[in-house]
Amino acid sequence: MTQPILQSRLPFAPWMDPRTARLPGILPVEGDDWLRADDAFAGQMAERDARLASDPALVHALLPQARAAAEELLSAVLAKVAKVPGYRVGADAVTRPDGVIVPLDRSRPLMTAGRLVQEDLCLLQHDGTEHVLTGAVLCFPASWTLAEKIGRAMTRIHVPVDHYTDDVARRVQRLFDAIRPEQALWRMNALVYDDPALFQPRPEGARRPPPVERLYMRCERQCLLRLPDTRAVVFTIHTYLVRLEDLEPEARAGMAAAGL
Repeated sequence: MTQPILQSRLPFAPWMDPRTARLPGILPVEGDDWLRADDAFAGQMAERDARLASDPALVHALLPQARAAAEELLSAVLAKVAKVPGYRVGADAVTRPDGVIVPLDRSRPLMTAGRLVQEDLCLLQHDGTEHVLTGAVLCFPASWTLAEKIGRAMTRIHVPVDHYTDDVARRVQRLFDAIRPEQALWRMNALVYDDPALFQPRPEGARRPPPVERLYMRCERQCLLRLPDTRAVVFTIHTYLVRLEDLEPEARAGMAAAGL
């Protein structure tokens, strides 16, 4: 059995904070903290590299109208990681903190960005009515597939989500419309898993089976930021996977009250 790729700790338990325990649970990002590198960096990046190399069509999609936004996102990622210890950004390549050298292939901007950071990266653009998913690098899907969601609007994307009501959809769209380039936003979810695989795609209508054993807490720290030039919204997903036994005692004790 492959060794699971885990973080040693969960930096934040969203079910323990009343601001994040209920949808949409959005908070402002402090400073420039929309990308992170943690103790699972090397393992997660190796998995990302392998997915993008072996079957890129499963984990990468970019519609023609999102090309400029993808190029702007790559520039933003490069500017961000240039300030992060362990990265070395050159004219033609980036050396990551794990020592891997990533060529700067600007003909594939979104895929290149997806090899530089732990986060999955999604691009959403307004079609005149609501925001549509126009590009993504999705190496760690949690019960969805990129092929089913690319080109679809937010309300259609969330059809299988029971608690994504019409009221929540309207609030989320107002939130997307109000995002300012100078202020990113974030939220975090939480689900108990028995399978530590990071790549867990599922088609619409296929429910994730309840865990046979309660072994892992899987959380996604999701950030939203607006690119200043193209005005596209970037949705980043940083996946945390931690053994339940490694959670803080207070966080474990609070799971039952949160329905986890």
